[in-house]
Amino acid sequence: MSRALPKYNKRRVALIGGAAAVVLSGAVIAGSALAGETSKSNATSARTLADTGTIACPDVKSQLPTVPASAQAEVDRNLALLDTQIAEANKRLVDTVGQGGANFVQNAILGPLADKRKSTIDRIAISIGRTAEKPQGLDALAECALSTDGAAGTGDEAGTGEEAGAGEEVTATPSATATDAAGDGAGEAGDGAGDTGDDATGVGTISCPDVASQLPAIPATAQAEVDRNLALLDTQIAEANKRLVDTVGQGGANFVQNAILGPLEDKRIATVNRIATAIGRTAEKPQGLDSLAACTLDK
Repeated sequence: MSRALPKYNKRRVALIGGAAAVVLSGAVIAGSALAGETSKSNATSARTLADTGTIACPDVKSQLPTVPASAQAEVDRNLALLDTQIAEANKRLVDTVGQGGANFVQNAILGPLADKRKSTIDRIAISIGRTAEKPQGLDALAECALSTDGAAGTGDEAGTGEEAGAGEEVTATPSATATDAAGDGAGEAGDGAGDTGDDATGVGTISCPDVASQLPAIPATAQAEVDRNLALLDTQIAEANKRLVDTVGQGGANFVQNAILGPLEDKRIATVNRIATAIGRTAEKPQGLDSLAACTLDK
């Protein structure tokens, strides 16, 4: 019996050891499976972010003529700003995944981006035009598209960007300003006429400070240009009110500010600056008009 007992114990120990090995192997296999699942989940998440695509815009720098030395710094600032605008739009693209309807990206991201790029490109053209021939047709480069091939495609050279010229003095020739105003579309004269009564729909209307009443005496030589830009302010408000109605229910809490009021303010700053510049050619240039650019939503 004394010799059989050790054999029995050995067998028992062997059985217990085998069972433990099976349990340990199972744990290793389970752990490996979980690790594989986590990796797969992360890969899916990465693919989902990549699937949002990136915003691709035409290259502006390569389309510029020779830049005068006196305009180089200003042109560089605005080229950097174009890059910043694209980077911000790409960030918004990721942050708003799943929001809005079929036209959300166009209305909330690409549309406002095109508006910002038009203003920035216009400043580039004007700065060159001060001491050389003003380049024409650059505003055709303002429109961007959503690319899903993974290419960022900003086109413009990378830079941290700087909010150049939101209230910067803009000097344009009358013909250039007229072209700008016509390109944006003219409306009926009288700032504030752009309120279209959309409050009947329950979405509210956009209210903007009156610019015409804040102007000094307008020189006769500037009257036509000022009138065109005052009409343009009305057109901009009307377009923003239309977008307000067309995008009801889209986006999150900050949709109206980011997609409508913000871009409208950018347009108004550029237009108000043109008014001030037109007056300043033959009289004292009015100051502080850009404080009238911001608008609000009235319910």
